[in-house]
Amino acid sequence: MVTDPDPVYRPDCPSRAILDQIADKWSMMILAVLREPRRFNAIKRRLDGITQRVLTQTLRKLERNGLVTRTVITGRVLGVEYARTPLGESLQRPFSELYDWTVANMEEIQLHQHRYDAPQT
Repeated sequence: MVTDPDPVYRPDCPSRAILDQIADKWSMMILAVLREPRRFNAIKRRLDGITQRVLTQTLRKLERNGLVTRTVITGRVLGVEYARTPLGESLQRPFSELYDWTVANMEEIQLHQHRYDAPQT
């Protein structure tokens, strides 16, 4: 029987689910918006194009994974505020590096995309 020397590539490795949950575009963008605590609607206004449903689902995933906290604000106007946890804060540096790399290489990547998509003659 052959065993995989690197279990991270196995389909049952927990890293796959975690990467899927934290490395999608909305999770990364929500964590970036939460540099400071924000209410749900403030997050939605900052993220043009996100639906209320997707924002709710993504915030729940991030809360479940310990990356954000959800605080119910009582008073005259009820609300919910979200903030990054220390674990969520620890993603700031790698996400910033990925973002910087994306911006620095965006034009070259788009050039390759156009070449690839161009009709072959």
